Formats: sequence, C-alpha cells, structure tokens
Amino acid sequence: FLLISVLYLSLCLYPYPQAELGLNEHHQNEAINYMRFARFKRGLCLKTVDSCFQDLKDSRLVEETFTVDEVIDMLDGLQTVVHSEVESELINTTYTNVLLLRQLFSQAEKWYLKLQTDVSELENRELLEQVAEFEKSEFTSLNKKPSADLIKPKLAPLNEGGSELLNKTVACLQEENEKLKTRLKTLETQATAALDEKSKLEKSLKDLQMIQGDQKTNANQDITELENKVAALKCQFEKTLNDSTANQKYLEENLVTTKHDLLKVQDQLSTAEKELEKKFQQTAAYRNMKEILAKKNEQIKDLRKKLSK
Repeated sequence: FLLISVLYLSLCLYPYPQAELGLNEHHQNEAINYMRFARFKRGLCLKTVDSCFQDLKDSRLVEETFTVDEVIDMLDGLQTVVHSEVESELINTTYTNVLLLRQLFSQAEKWYLKLQTDVSELENRELLEQVAEFEKSEFTSLNKKPSADLIKPKLAPLNEGGSELLNKTVACLQEENEKLKTRLKTLETQATAALDEKSKLEKSLKDLQMIQGDQKTNANQDITELENKVAALKCQFEKTLNDSTANQKYLEENLVTTKHDLLKVQDQLSTAEKELEKKFQQTAAYRNMKEILAKKNEQIKDLRKKLSK
C-alpha cells in the first residue's frame, strides 16, 4: 500500500521516466530499502502463522481419530489465534506506513509544498504488477549486495523546484519593497522637518530685520545661505524620491512578472494532475478487481451452502 503511495507521489514530482519504477536513483534506492523492510516483516508474520499451525499439530493432533466437535473446536481455536496475529500485524503495518508518509509530508512542508495522494490508484493492477516484477527482479538476483545508500537510509530534503524559487523571489521583492517604503517615509519626515525649520528660520529673520534695520546685509546673507541649504536639501530629497520611485516601479514590474511565472507553473502542475486523473479514469483495472471480488463472493456463498447441506 505504502509503496504504491510513494510511487504515485514520486511520479507527480518527477513525471519523466528515470528507472524501473519511474523514479530517480536515490528515490528508487529508498523504495528498495522499504521493500526489504516490508519483506522482512512479511516473513516474520508468515513464520508466526506457521508456528500457530505447528503448535496445533504438536499439542492437539496426538490421537488417530477425532470427533466432529473436537475438529471444530481445534479449528475455532486456530482461527482465533491466526486472526489475532494477522490483525495485529496489519494494524502495525498501517501505523508504520503512516509514519513513513509523515516523514515525506514533513519534508515537503519545509519547502511549502502540498502533496496529494490518489488512494484509488493503489488498486491499479498495472502498477501492482510493475512493483511485483520489480521486487522479483531486485530480490531474486544472486550475489546482490546492498548499495551504500541502502545501508544507512536517510531521507533528504526535496530539491528546490520552480515554484519554490518563485515564492522566495516574490518574498524577497516584497521585503525590499517594504524597506523602500519605510525609507521613503523617513525621507518625507525629514523633508517635512526641514521645511518646518525653514519656515521658523524665515520668521526669525523677518523679526530680526524689523528689529535691526542696520543689519540687513548680514540678514540677507544668512537668508541666502539658508535658502541655498534648503534648495540643496530639496534637490537631494527630489533625487532620492525619484530613485525610490524608479526602484519601486522596477520591483513592481519584477513582481508582476514573477507572479505570472508562478501562475504559469501552477497551471502546468494542474494540467499534469488532470492528465494523471484522466489516465486513471480510462483504466479497467478497478472494474476488473470488483468483478473478481464478486465472483469470489459467489463461490464462497456456494461453498457455504454445500457445507450447510
């Protein structure tokens, strides 16, 4: 179940064929490592079931003849033990698969990805047969040594994709835009303060001219100097404002272009998902499985009728 899930997620992230399972080399090694773990757990479960039957043979089958009630009692006891063992193993397998999916989803969330799974794809007969053939060819080869990647498996973060880079670029541009806005507000505050200071100085000069008429020359010089300073400040402010406006316009254009690229990438991802969904709707594997199950149910009903007779 989980192997098909990993296969489906990997096909969504890497739509081009790269190895037997359609994965790159690293991800295929991870899949082989999980298959080895699953085979080991499956072997333990089968050994447990075999031991249940062997215990029954050793403890109960000590006589040559048995009554019907004795056989029924032995089979009921064996059914209870085997049912408990298989149920426990299935529950443990489910929890183990959830933990493995949790690792994959946690890595995806670090890169702001939202992975999606198609549970119905887990019953795709073609994919199941592909995995079975891959397992057969992988684990029946003689003198096959595990690679270095399989000795100490370690889940690595997903590589950066186009959408992640676009998101980072948009975030950086927005942050830079906020910094420019803050700087522009600071310059506006300084310019306002300078204009207020100019007004105060002009008022002071006028008062001095009225009180000290004999100091008109010095006052005129001071006014000229102040006006020159104010003009210089005004030119500096206008230059800074023009630079900030140009930078802001450039950043806004880059932001629009980046958003368009992001929408384009999202549209491509949506198109790929729709194509995958369309391919699944065209397969007859699911209907074939339902027909097989219906036939098996009919056979079970017939066998039960025969047993009741």
